[in-house]
Amino acid sequence: MGLYDFTFYDLIKRNAAAFSNAKAWYEVDDRSTLTFADVKNRVDLIAGGLKAAGIKKGDRLGVLGKNSIEYFLLYGAAAAVGAIILPVNWRLSVDEIFYILNDCTPRLLFADEEFQDMMTSHRPDLSSAEKWYNLKADSGSLDAFSSLLDSGEMIGPSEVNSDDGFVIIHTAAVAGRPRGALLSHANMLCACLHLDYYLALSEKDVHLSLLPLFHVAGLFMAVAAFQAGALNANISRFDADKAVGLIEEFNVSLCFDFPPILASILKAAGEQKRKLSTLRSVVGLGTPEEIDRYQKMTGGTYYCMYGQTETAMLGTMGSYNDAPGSAGKPVIFADVRTVDDDGNTLPPGEAGEIVMKGPLVFKGYWNLPEDNAHVFRGGWHHTGDMGRFDENGFLFYAGRMAEKELIKPGGENVYPAEVEKIILQHPAVEKTVVIGVPDPKWKEGIKAICELKAGESLEAEELIAFVGERIARFKKPHYVEIISDLPLKSDGTPDRVKIKQLYGQP
Repeated sequence: MGLYDFTFYDLIKRNAAAFSNAKAWYEVDDRSTLTFADVKNRVDLIAGGLKAAGIKKGDRLGVLGKNSIEYFLLYGAAAAVGAIILPVNWRLSVDEIFYILNDCTPRLLFADEEFQDMMTSHRPDLSSAEKWYNLKADSGSLDAFSSLLDSGEMIGPSEVNSDDGFVIIHTAAVAGRPRGALLSHANMLCACLHLDYYLALSEKDVHLSLLPLFHVAGLFMAVAAFQAGALNANISRFDADKAVGLIEEFNVSLCFDFPPILASILKAAGEQKRKLSTLRSVVGLGTPEEIDRYQKMTGGTYYCMYGQTETAMLGTMGSYNDAPGSAGKPVIFADVRTVDDDGNTLPPGEAGEIVMKGPLVFKGYWNLPEDNAHVFRGGWHHTGDMGRFDENGFLFYAGRMAEKELIKPGGENVYPAEVEKIILQHPAVEKTVVIGVPDPKWKEGIKAICELKAGESLEAEELIAFVGERIARFKKPHYVEIISDLPLKSDGTPDRVKIKQLYGQP
């Protein structure tokens, strides 16, 4: 570690000294609490166990589990020894899970008890993992998590740098395969400093940690709260009634919103006649209706943003009230522009691809040099998203570029091409196009427009179930429309623009 380096483990050490006996983490499931000093002590023990298990700088640790203190501590212990966490979305199908694991070849695997039967039945499919551990306490049939704490190995000074890899988060399956975005310690800590600044976080705040720690927003919001000396009140899986009770009990001041999270919380609060007056800040991608209801009910502020995993969650951010409908202005340490097809910066009002550079840009996709060369062309990170700036510098999101079209139901990323590939496996389907449509619950829903083979028939429910059995269930269509002739362009490919015009409603 060099003179100018600072890692997540350094932050843990700093907070153990700065906040010591203050509460850092509250685990809702078992009502346990850790102080900042406790976090540092536990992290050191786990890091010693990782070292005793032979883990070295750059090794990957696969994790399949719901939010828990063990999950958070594992991030810290990996940082201490220079390992890279590979968090896996537990909502994915078995095939998708093992694709991600084999893509990054973890040496150790950690899993919650509820996923262990599925994982161990496919254990031969993951040859890189030398040891498999229970993740949460010692619940399960794998090696005991506590054995890492009991190794007796001490951690010494480690050669971990700010720019070293910290976490690999796989993005949605563009071109039919997920890509692992490698984020460094510096990426994460820089993003969290921005969150601390814009949200004015301090040790007086309480963050309701309800997004999964495998998601960039869930992880970075928890770290931003930790970085500010605030308390993380952790829910292993979102439950609106439980969330409302926690907000009132712990004076929660901050949370992140992917639809329908905030709408569910507001509804539950109304039904229970609970007050949410302490919830001063919500960050996310909410609808105007739920944002207005939240701000009127609580007097709090809703913050909108633009970003992606590859930009460490952030690119732009600002109060919804500053420019309703916008994603805010570029954050302090980000150069964000919109460009035409030749890379020329566009003037206000003109839509183009959003590009970005600065310390928030990720290190690249894991083992995909050609993809990295393309996405970083011209010295900029090309997001594949479209947008326009207004005269006051506010960014307005304008959708995905055609080759990287994306649907975002409830904050998840779903590429139409991936869903279309599965639908075309159904023997009754001749052609299909999958598009995003307005949805009252998820903000954006998935709709499949299908042309069937001659003489075939197909019910919507049957196709939805067919897709849900083959990929993650959050990727299955919410709506299906069967038509006789799918509009085509002159080259024989689907005319997606016309299809959206004709069928772009639920």
